[in-house]
Amino acid sequence: MPDKSITKGALEAEISRALTQWEKNFLGRGPLSVKTDIIRNMIIVILRGTLTPAEYALANEKEGAMFIKGSRNALVESGREGLGEIIKDLTDDEVVSFFTDLSTKTGERIMVFKVSSDLEKRLMS
Repeated sequence: MPDKSITKGALEAEISRALTQWEKNFLGRGPLSVKTDIIRNMIIVILRGTLTPAEYALANEKEGAMFIKGSRNALVESGREGLGEIIKDLTDDEVVSFFTDLSTKTGERIMVFKVSSDLEKRLMS
């Protein structure tokens, strides 16, 4: 369980920091900004600025965009176990489901972690 004294906002910030570090270590570069929101049993993370200039250029063509989307999503999925450990360490909750997608137009990635309890409720009590 997260530290009783930690606020929802502080935990959201800590998750953002941890996922930024994970992206740097695992993918070789981090996003420009990260915003995390805890809603009920979901942790929703928006990462902005995840694509390289070369990927933006390649994404101008439909085939290139699909290639980038597929390869980036496969890379993140291959690190799913590590992501689950980060969330478990910070929240003391198991990750039940993980969803991710990438916009090749904006360079934003969304990650949604569904955890085993109502984390928001626990933090608010």
